[in-house]
Formats: sequence, structure tokens, C-alpha cells
Amino acid sequence: MPCSFSREVLDKVAEFHGHECPGLTIGIRAAELALRELGVSGPDMVAVSETDMCGVDAIQALTGCTYGKGNFLHRDLGKMAFSFFRRSDGKGFRALLKPSARSGMDEEMGALYRKQADGTATEADLARIGTLREELRLRFLNLDLEDMFEIQDLPVRPPRPARILSSVACEVCGELTMESRTRRFDGRTLCIPCFEAVEQKV
Repeated sequence: MPCSFSREVLDKVAEFHGHECPGLTIGIRAAELALRELGVSGPDMVAVSETDMCGVDAIQALTGCTYGKGNFLHRDLGKMAFSFFRRSDGKGFRALLKPSARSGMDEEMGALYRKQADGTATEADLARIGTLREELRLRFLNLDLEDMFEIQDLPVRPPRPARILSSVACEVCGELTMESRTRRFDGRTLCIPCFEAVEQKV
């Protein structure tokens, strides 16, 4: 079944992100899947993204899961996968983008993006990139969710709710730092940048 969000909603998501693109559309469909499986958005829902690509903006805009509220977490694993949990009962799932969803476009797009990055892309190459991106975006919008994502059981327990922790002054720069992000070195409490500056071995 094609994307169930209205054009008005999609336009608002694109405005929030800054443009329409295939990556944003992956996030739109992941959010659609989360809302279908877990119900309405709100503080009870938690999202975990294994990538930092465009789609995370769609998930924030559509589910109400945000970094600031502590119910959107980023695990820097470089995978096109998203997990969603409902805190009230622990129900959730992991959605992994299926390679088949990309319809074999990666090889051509990858070659064109490499030419664009090294400055050798022609006007025709750039136009082709635009065409392929739009074809892929529309494909993502029209795929059935089950054809787009492999839906898996949760790999880990739901993350704990965010906690407000004390801040302490770094004993080098003096800046207040969340206690859980400090490091001890040579009997002093340091923020991470100051710790890295003195601890580095090279």
C-alpha cells in the first residue's frame, strides 16, 4: 500500500528537513510503520536510529520522538535500520531497509555521486542524478511497507527514560559538564575534550 500520509503532511516534513529526497522518504515510511504498529505518537514512543541520514528528521517530525526529549536515540552503526518501542507495554520492532527496495539503482547512483564528488560530473550526469533520486523517492513512497522493510523482533531491551543529571565543573577549562560525560585523569575531573587533550598518546 502506498504512503498513507497526506500531501500536506509530506510537505510539512519536507519543509522541516529543507527538501524532498529518497533518504527523507525512508524516514517517512519508517515513521508510518511505527505509527501503524504502535499507535499514536507521543512521549510513550521511543525511536532508535542506526544512521544519521535525512530520514531521522522525518521520524522526529512525524512521531514526536526527538533528541531533546530523550525519546530519540542515535546509535552510530551506519545501518539503514530503525527501532521503535512503546514504553507502556514494551511492544516494539526493528525495521531494516531491504536492499531490494532500492531497485538496483545503487551502482549507477554511486558511480555518478563519485563523479560529482571529484568534480568530473557532466551536466548530463547531474541531470541523471536528479532523475534517479526522484525515481527512488517515488518508489519509496509507493512500496508496500512490508516490501520496503524487513520487520524484526527487538534486538535489545527498550532504553531507559532520560534522566536529569548533575553538572560538575571541568577542572581544566571550568565549563559545566554533565556528570555522566566526565572523565577522571590524574585525580581530576575533566570534560571529554580536556581529557582527550591530556590523555592522547600521539
